[in-house]
Amino acid sequence: MFQNILDFLMEYGYLGMFIHSFADAVIFPVPAFFLQVPLSLVDPSQALWIATVGYIACLIGTPVGYFIGKVLGKSVLYKILKKEWIDSATEMFQKKGEVAIFIGSFTPIPFKVFTIMSGCLKFPLWKLLGYAAIGRAVKFYVVGFLFYFYGKMAANMVHNVSLYIFLTVVPLILVGLWVKKIVAKRRQLKTESTSVSNGINEKVMNK
Repeated sequence: MFQNILDFLMEYGYLGMFIHSFADAVIFPVPAFFLQVPLSLVDPSQALWIATVGYIACLIGTPVGYFIGKVLGKSVLYKILKKEWIDSATEMFQKKGEVAIFIGSFTPIPFKVFTIMSGCLKFPLWKLLGYAAIGRAVKFYVVGFLFYFYGKMAANMVHNVSLYIFLTVVPLILVGLWVKKIVAKRRQLKTESTSVSNGINEKVMNK
């Protein structure tokens, strides 16, 4: 069934890519990757344009998926997606919070799981869009650049692209967030220390 849909969308080229990527962020259970690859394989010189169309459509679809989750709740996910995908995404949110959106951008789990779940959990929409913009850009454009530079030979490279991205980009993101957390904590301690010092000085002056 899904293969027939993919074959149908592929006949429409860029428009098919736009529809698939939009649906990937909203309801369709097959990731846009599975249309991006065959379209890029047909004409590798257009791979970056295909990636751009998919990327823009994904960002447009992200708030739609978000509001579906916000209005209908998590139960809608179990009606359209595999339970193991939902459970994995839920575990990511519980353990890693907002980092789950970054990680979800690179995993085989359909991105709609994260857009809908963000709505269910009342996660700030602007943060979802921000993280999705970065994560999905990496996913779409890595595939696009591989086909653009290596042509049809990239077909043998892209099947494990999610794993490679996950192993390289995600650790860098985690380190960056860890450093950000440490810097924020030091600033907070410095602010608190300054406040205490000012309070002591005021008491001394009042005496």
